[in-house]
Amino acid sequence: MSDMKIPQVTAKRLPLYYRYLEKLHAIGKRRVSSAQLSDALQIDPATIRRDFSYLGELGKKGYGYNVNYLLQFLRDFLRQDEVTNVVLVGVGHLGTALLGYNFYRSHSTKIVAGFDTDPGKVGTEVEGIPVFSMDRFAEVRELHHVEVAILTVPANEAQATTDRIVASGIRGILNFTPARLTVPRNVRLHHIDLTIELQTLIYFLKNFPPEEDIPLTEDGQPDGQG
Repeated sequence: MSDMKIPQVTAKRLPLYYRYLEKLHAIGKRRVSSAQLSDALQIDPATIRRDFSYLGELGKKGYGYNVNYLLQFLRDFLRQDEVTNVVLVGVGHLGTALLGYNFYRSHSTKIVAGFDTDPGKVGTEVEGIPVFSMDRFAEVRELHHVEVAILTVPANEAQATTDRIVASGIRGILNFTPARLTVPRNVRLHHIDLTIELQTLIYFLKNFPPEEDIPLTEDGQPDGQG
């Protein structure tokens, strides 16, 4: 990402904007308003305008945003023309599914290798992606200049595996295991706990059921008309 300093919550939303703008561009849409983006992405329009304000003057009041210009700006800002190689550690059921998916919706991210300790998996390919022994992790990481790893190993192996891949030069880990990992301060760690996310969704559905759609004004407030 660009060296421009923006809030982390904004940085997490920029790829969402980028993917939706790609869809608009593909169907020939020339301009879009924050309200339209809000409807599509379920993000408050005031939040969208604030996010874009960190990047400069990207839109005009009463006109909205030029799709082509905004798409190109975000492509440059997010460095979408640069391919980031990623590896996956743990080719079980979830790992195999992720190798099959391989982030095809993102042209800038590519899983280049999988790793496992199972001799029956080592030396095979999943969706064209080679699976290596962990003994070759440092070699393959260096060959492909990889800094990010996806972790899908059993929870009881997660910390030891993390220590090993960090020692080999990994600087970012996307952790799909339920284990709470400890990493050095110079390593970025993101947790994706599918069980917690599902339980949270069910809780909110039971206790805060979705309300009937209420029209919003351009600044995100309820529209009093009607």
